[in-house]
Formats: sequence, structure tokens, C-alpha cells
Amino acid sequence: MRDYCPLSVPRYSRYSPRLRALRTVHFPNDVVFQDHIKQGDLEQVGRFIRARKVTLDTIYPSGMAALHEAVLTGNLDCVKLLVKYGADIHQRDENGWTPLHMACSDGYADIARYLLSLGASPEATTDDGEKPSDLIDPEYKDLVQLFGATALG
Repeated sequence: MRDYCPLSVPRYSRYSPRLRALRTVHFPNDVVFQDHIKQGDLEQVGRFIRARKVTLDTIYPSGMAALHEAVLTGNLDCVKLLVKYGADIHQRDENGWTPLHMACSDGYADIARYLLSLGASPEATTDDGEKPSDLIDPEYKDLVQLFGATALG
């Protein structure tokens, strides 16, 4: 049996660039972009958009666009960044929900306020006929106040 020789290790730990490329896992840009949104990595989100690696109106397999994903994280700065780069505040997901519907449903008053300031429609209805105010839990006092008594049904 041979003795272990540390000098032989580098020979096996070095791979040619071609072999390294074969052993590397690559994910589609859309998947990586969505992950950056979910993590709130604004620097990477901006880089992907500026490099035109993604389009902001794409509906992902989750049924939502980038702006919907950002709203669900509750990250107002990410929402603002996406809007700055042209994300459509009126875009609907596969169920007809706008980003405002999601902000109201999940209790993100700051995001709802921001979207409304940009002209998001409080009258937009989902495929089930629900307005954003219909989705507000009465415990979300800021949203109830923002939408008035209509938020309580």
C-alpha cells in the first residue's frame, strides 16, 4: 500500500477550466433574481436590472412578477427600486392580484401608502371580485385607517 503523499493532492484538486465549468451549477437568471428580491439584496437586484438579465414584467412560475415578490417580503426599499426601474404597479398576478392587493392582504401599510401615492387603484378587483380594502385584516389598524371604513367591509 502506498503512503499518503501531500504532493500528489494538488494534482487532483486542480481542474482545468473546462472541467470546472462542467462541474458548476448554474441557475436561470430569473431564479437568481427572485432570490435576490426575497433576500432584500438591493445591490444585486439593481445589477440584474441594469445588466438587462431580467425583464420586470415576467410572471414567474410562482404566478407573480418581481414587484409582487418584493411586496410579499415587506421590503419597501426593494419595491421602490423595482418601480424606479419601471416595474408596473398595476400588473396583475395569475389570480388578478395587484401589488396593492398583496400589500393590503399582508398588512404592509407603508407599501400600500407608497403604491397609492403612485396611482395604484384602490378600486381594482381580483379575479374573485375583491378590492384591496376587502383583503385587510381589521387588526391592521394603519391599513384600516388608510382605506377608511370600507376596509371593514
